[in-house]
Amino acid sequence: MISVDTSVVVRYLVGSPHEQSGRAARLLDGDEDVAISVLVLAETAHVLRSFYRVSRSDIADQLIQLVTRANVTTLEIAKPDVLDALVRARAFDSSPIVDALIAASARALGGVPVATFDRRFGRLGVGVFEPA
Repeated sequence: MISVDTSVVVRYLVGSPHEQSGRAARLLDGDEDVAISVLVLAETAHVLRSFYRVSRSDIADQLIQLVTRANVTTLEIAKPDVLDALVRARAFDSSPIVDALIAASARALGGVPVATFDRRFGRLGVGVFEPA
């Protein structure tokens, strides 16, 4: 098994530059088991949104397709929990993918509450409280 960096995932998803995207596709579409950190997923979402101007829903769809590949494993958080986070982010128009992954991390720790000033954060399936 190998782990991949954000640059490989972004090249794979955007298809450019051609030479690098081809190499990324051979790796991610191949038989090698690939581990992807939730940090890489979060950074990929940020790059696709801020640099490539991809819609949040399209980013969620692309990441869901990537994570569901048989040869892909997620690090830090179990694959079903990552997929659940991405589906939740897809369901709410104003929920950033990164927030959904933060909530998934809190659930993976046994459902610890998240301190936040975002009053809508709880809809991501985690307990929240506002710092005093």
